[in-house]
Amino acid sequence: MTTELVTGISELTTNDPERGGLLGRVKNAAVVIDGDTIAWVGPAADAPAADTRTDLGGRALLPGWVDSHTHLIFSGDRSEEFEYRMAGNAYQAGGIRTTVRATTEASDEQLRAGLAARRRTAQRNGTTWMEVKTGYGLDVAQETRLARLAAEVTSDVTFLGAHVVPPDTHADDYVALVVGDMLAAVLPYVAWIDVFCERGAFDPDQSRTVLEAGRAAGLGLRVHGNQLGEGDGVRLAVELGAASVDHCNHLGPRDIEALGSGGTVATLLPACDLSTREPFPPARALLDAGATIALASNGNPGTSNTTSMAFCVATAVLQMHLTIEEAIWAATAGGARALRRDGGDSPIGAIIPGHRADLHAIDAPSVSHFAYRPGMDLTYDVWARGRRSSTSPSP
Repeated sequence: MTTELVTGISELTTNDPERGGLLGRVKNAAVVIDGDTIAWVGPAADAPAADTRTDLGGRALLPGWVDSHTHLIFSGDRSEEFEYRMAGNAYQAGGIRTTVRATTEASDEQLRAGLAARRRTAQRNGTTWMEVKTGYGLDVAQETRLARLAAEVTSDVTFLGAHVVPPDTHADDYVALVVGDMLAAVLPYVAWIDVFCERGAFDPDQSRTVLEAGRAAGLGLRVHGNQLGEGDGVRLAVELGAASVDHCNHLGPRDIEALGSGGTVATLLPACDLSTREPFPPARALLDAGATIALASNGNPGTSNTTSMAFCVATAVLQMHLTIEEAIWAATAGGARALRRDGGDSPIGAIIPGHRADLHAIDAPSVSHFAYRPGMDLTYDVWARGRRSSTSPSP
């Protein structure tokens, strides 16, 4: 395999705890890539020879963003709903049905093209791995179609048939469909199952039924929880050993304690919180309790129409009071942990020998510039699976 030496790195964020600090930052560093894998990391003065050489000229290098919560396969526009919310009206979960109508009317080619365009935009901004959910089909044929198309771009497809209850359908009847024929149909294409455990969507008993059925089918568990108010989503996720519970805007002391003592990652979605005007999650209290947090875009047409993880990082620092280091870690290593990809074969989210070569160079000397210069496009170059400026953020 061809090896590449990346040098001229002013500041290297490794996420390697053995290098000190949360981010394991190395000054005047170099990295050697062998094929699709990190082969060597250290001071530039000690770098071994390689077949090719890339000089970043004093720019910072960090792991590619890991976006562990997206709804990027959809059609349609919900800008009117957004404007309605910005006029002071509350977000309601039922707005999802607007996207369901538009998505079910779109062809495979239209959905595929839209997903590809959003994925390209994400990678141009440094995202090298993403999860994609279904949930805009709500019947067997449509959910299966969305799962199949999503599986063309990522191996982290999440089945979210339990997104909302379709109109003129009894919730318990719909749950029976989700855990029966729908789950059986999507199973070849998905790795995870998710449920919107929230008022206006699915109650705790219905959510438990969905999650337990998915677990019995061999899927990992994810939960939308505690977005619109305190509820049972977080505690259900921790009890069942879900990899992640996402949103977490409204947490009581028991929720924070549960996340601090369990293995479930709290995935926070700051771009969505700005759009819905929900209070930001208590990120500092979660960290103080020992919880692991991730940041993700929640890219979707209704409440977070963005794929910019840099925007999420800046918002987390400036509005949620995370430190730069905490936000960068949450958007890289935290996302990897939320997807259970921080270990095993070809781990992601860190620049450590043996990890997948997903790298993101920025036109700035330090990662502090993501919040110091919010809204700026800092991306200089991206490596996905060792391929520089590739257009394929997931296998």
